[in-house]
Formats: sequence, structure tokens, C-alpha cells
Amino acid sequence: MSATLTGKPTYWPRAKRALKQRDPVLARIMARFPRGTLVPRGDPFVTLARAIVGQQISVKAANAVWGRVLESCPDFCPRAVLRKRATTLRGCGLSDRKVEYVRDLAQHFDREHIDISMLQRSTDDEVIARLTAVRGIGRWTAEMFLIFNLLRPDVLPLDDLGLLKAVSLNYMDGEPIESLNTRAGRARITLLAQNWAPWRSVATWYLWRSLEPLPLGA
Repeated sequence: MSATLTGKPTYWPRAKRALKQRDPVLARIMARFPRGTLVPRGDPFVTLARAIVGQQISVKAANAVWGRVLESCPDFCPRAVLRKRATTLRGCGLSDRKVEYVRDLAQHFDREHIDISMLQRSTDDEVIARLTAVRGIGRWTAEMFLIFNLLRPDVLPLDDLGLLKAVSLNYMDGEPIESLNTRAGRARITLLAQNWAPWRSVATWYLWRSLEPLPLGA
């Protein structure tokens, strides 16, 4: 399915019509947000590096560290990062491990083990496999990349706590997220989401919209 990476997804209106017809819960959420759409993110390397920087710290702290990284490396690209000393990156607030992760990511891009044209040609599973081969990138980050950078229409990020919370509130009478964040709980969500295919990214985006404040990544 085609999508433009510079504007809203070309499939969006068709996906909305299909989901409205199939799912009255999503239809109500869509009515609250009639003009919303998934907006693509920018440079793939920057997106993934920022995801690594923000791991396991608050949004406020992540933004502060990221700001210092950009001050240290204004031309933030793989080669520029590889030219920076590890001590310089640590001085921005990155842990030793995150410095290793960001440099490993830069090496993957610099050596063209990862490039956007290759990712665009790859299946969702292939993209996840390629990205999670980079140190510090897990499945959740790869799935967010599929949704927000490659605009893939049928991603169901079961590791995303925002999605679990939205499903709990909208479909399961506020069932504790802990019970949904299990193998059995995820199986129930996967079964529910069969009705959304091949537009599970779109359904996920609207479920995120139903939460206030929005979860990280939405």
C-alpha cells in the first residue's frame, strides 16, 4: 500500500471509512477528532538517535540532553557523530552505554547497513529485524519508526503502554493494564485488532488520541 513520506498518508481516508464501518468505538473517537491525521517525522537517523537518548528517563530530561547533544553537534548526521569524542557525548548527559548505542547507530547508517530507501523497500518484519540489530533499539522503537517514519498502515505495537491503556478504557471497562500486558492479555488485544486490519496503525493512532495527556510517541 502506497503512502507519501512528506505529507499525510494517502491511505488515511480509506482507512477511516473502513474502521468507522467496522468499529463503533473507533467511529466515536474519530468523531471527536475529525481533522486529525498521522504526521510523518523527519530524518530517520535523527529519529532513532533521539529515541535512544530518551530511553529510561523523563521526557523533560530527554529534551534537555537532546538539546545539549545538538549544541555539541549542530550538523547531526552519522559522520558528524562518529567524529565526536565519546567524552564529548558523555558531557552532554549521555551514559556510557547510550554513547555506545548512538555511535553504533551512526556506524550502521554511515556504512549503509541501514538507509531509508532500503527500509522503504523492506517488509514490516524486515524493518524490525534490521533496526533491532542495532544496539539500543528494541521492538517498540522499531514499531514507532514503522508508524511515524515509514507511515506503514498495519502496525499493532503491543509493547506500547499507551495502546494498552486506550484499549483498557475503550473496550475492557478499565481493566488493569498489568493484566493486558501479559501473553494472554496481548492475545486478546491481537484478536480484537483483527477487525482493524489492514489499518491497525490508524486504529492505534485514534486510540492514542482518546488519551489525555497523549502517551510518548503518539
